[in-house]
Amino acid sequence: MESSLDRYLRTHTTEQGDAQKWLEVQTNIHTNYPQMLSGPVQGRLLKILVEAIQAKKILEIGAFTGYSTGFMAQGMAADGHIDCIEINDELEDLMRQGWEKAGVANRISLHLGDAKELIPTMQGPYDLIFIDANKREYPSYYELCLPLLRQGGLMLVDDVLWDGKVYADTPAQDAQTQGVAAFNDMVAKDSRVEVVVLPLRDGISLIRKI
Repeated sequence: MESSLDRYLRTHTTEQGDAQKWLEVQTNIHTNYPQMLSGPVQGRLLKILVEAIQAKKILEIGAFTGYSTGFMAQGMAADGHIDCIEINDELEDLMRQGWEKAGVANRISLHLGDAKELIPTMQGPYDLIFIDANKREYPSYYELCLPLLRQGGLMLVDDVLWDGKVYADTPAQDAQTQGVAAFNDMVAKDSRVEVVVLPLRDGISLIRKI
């Protein structure tokens, strides 16, 4: 259920377009975990950041139904391109339909498979990298992706507060919580980057490569 804070943020953020609304509805109908959708506030943040740094080359790790991908693609110039990695091939048709409706399908290459295997095959440098995939693998994704990010480029990593589990007095010991916590500690100590954690939805790290 949407909290009063989330409702306030949504109603004071530029409204999503028809293609995003359609994809949000379809995600609720056709998936078991529609709450994994980035949502219109985070989607708008991604679009604005893409526009602000004039990103022409983006790498996305974990697309779910392609909602955030569409937002980022809309923020790019016509010659921009996104490499999108997603492990669940059952969502491919829904992703492609959403991108077609948004008019951005020609800006996106979908790579289906395990991100840890596919990331090393990607050709950087990228202006922006967005990570929202298997939480237990966040430290590995970070180390694999950082060399692909250009100097001054941005990396955004979703769900870094992990429902408060990472900062609880007694942190949970499950693999996903431990993965997010290890990632947060790793980035905070990494002299190659500067980072700020934004308490938006379930937390998003905004990382700039120095």
